[in-house]
Amino acid sequence: MDRRSFLLSAGGASLAALASGAGFMRWQEIAPHLSYPGREEGHFLRDARALPPPSSAIETDVVILGSGIAGLTAAWKLGREGARALMIDGPQAFGNAAGARYGELECPTGAHYLPLPSTESTHVRAILSDLGIIERDSFGETPYYDERYIVHAPEERLLVNGRWQEGLVPALGVPEAELAEQRRFFAHMERLRGQRGADGKRLFVFPSALSSTDMAQADLDRISFKAWLEREGYRAPSLHWYLNYCCRDDYGARYDRVSAWAGLHYFAGRSGRAANASDSAVLTWPGGLAPLAAGMAARSGVPRRPGTAVRVRRTGSGVEALCFSLENGMPMTYLVRARKAVCAMPVFVAARVVEGMADDGFDMRRHLPEYAPWLVANFVMRHPPRERDDVALSWDNVVQSEPGLGYVVSTHQDIRMEPAERSVFTAYVALSHMTALAARRWMQSAGARELIELASADLKAAYGWTLAANVERVDITLRAHAMAVPAPGFRSNAGMAALREADGPVLFAHADLSGLSVFEEASWWGWRAAERALA
Repeated sequence: MDRRSFLLSAGGASLAALASGAGFMRWQEIAPHLSYPGREEGHFLRDARALPPPSSAIETDVVILGSGIAGLTAAWKLGREGARALMIDGPQAFGNAAGARYGELECPTGAHYLPLPSTESTHVRAILSDLGIIERDSFGETPYYDERYIVHAPEERLLVNGRWQEGLVPALGVPEAELAEQRRFFAHMERLRGQRGADGKRLFVFPSALSSTDMAQADLDRISFKAWLEREGYRAPSLHWYLNYCCRDDYGARYDRVSAWAGLHYFAGRSGRAANASDSAVLTWPGGLAPLAAGMAARSGVPRRPGTAVRVRRTGSGVEALCFSLENGMPMTYLVRARKAVCAMPVFVAARVVEGMADDGFDMRRHLPEYAPWLVANFVMRHPPRERDDVALSWDNVVQSEPGLGYVVSTHQDIRMEPAERSVFTAYVALSHMTALAARRWMQSAGARELIELASADLKAAYGWTLAANVERVDITLRAHAMAVPAPGFRSNAGMAALREADGPVLFAHADLSGLSVFEEASWWGWRAAERALA
């Protein structure tokens, strides 16, 4: 190397070092805002602090306790049928479908997309049709969707060893033998998608309650997804990485902790199609599912009230719910009396709130599932960071690592000639590298610096030191009990089966009843509860 080249190289290294140092200092200046939905209310009750007497009593026909997708579906169904109902929001309006706004920018703080609903998911199609998202042929094989909500290209990319590739299934540098095994797996899933049990039903369906109950499939719920892959001779590391990623993304747990039935259902249960999109398309909004949730709430016409149920008991005339809310740290309580209550709370909450669940056949010690913790971080960008190669910024951007799940771009659906000047990159982290209990303890004790380091890991892998200069603010939402894990045996959980069939004054409605924390499942149980309340 000549002297000039050496000086240029040394100068470049010095500039890189200065930039890296400036980036580090910039990170030190960012103080993330931390949000723990439900923690303040939960800790208030955990500490057994006295609640004041109710300041008022409300009479209604049906009270809906919880405003996540199950509660919103119940409200939509009841409202469209003209029932008199009231919704109590719970600790956070819209629950795992909540979102945030920064001026003109919207972004999710929870779920961010909805796959095309299958022909069996008539409840979802009815809602999407009512909201104008399905424009034609709502219940046909291939409905026509409003194209604003079909995810635009480029849809997804994967960072492998410092290089981006299109799609999330590893292909860059993967040997042909592994690629062949990937093809064999997906062909296997395609066969399962159309396979039916002895009862004539498809083996894997959304909602899962409509899946075949053929006992020949029961063994799939006795082993883990990883064990099933090994039993079937799938060995390719690239395939195992991808399938483990899918389980962490949808179920919050690694594939060695997820039932083989749930792992297969992830792939074989999706069969939605559209007249104007590919079969693999999904629906999305800048705010994730929050705009959809808000649309459901508005169309229902059911009034909502802030608060959290702390005691639900059956009475001679129906049900009575004691609710409370915190206003500047001070509790305020009120009573709701109704003929029916739709308990749209997570089961771990309901088990501590609803009196007499043992009489319904549910024992918290034996039947409560494990819950996976999640972290969702919104990075508000003053301008988009520069990309490292010719693979364009996509809607979903994933790094081949763990525990991160990548990041989605809130302005991806915008139709414009030039990239948006400001955007929000929403990073997802499933703390699947720890046990659920250890992850919750870490969440509770971790400081802002630890949290932002974990939340930004995938973004730093993609952009390095250049990222910090683009970040305007960071908001981190920590969901300690984000979703029930469909562990081996979840399909035969007798307690959950009892809650699914409960048909008294208290009706249960939550994705926990399926064990699959996705829109179609939550919505199904809300729909079923509303039907029972109307009967």
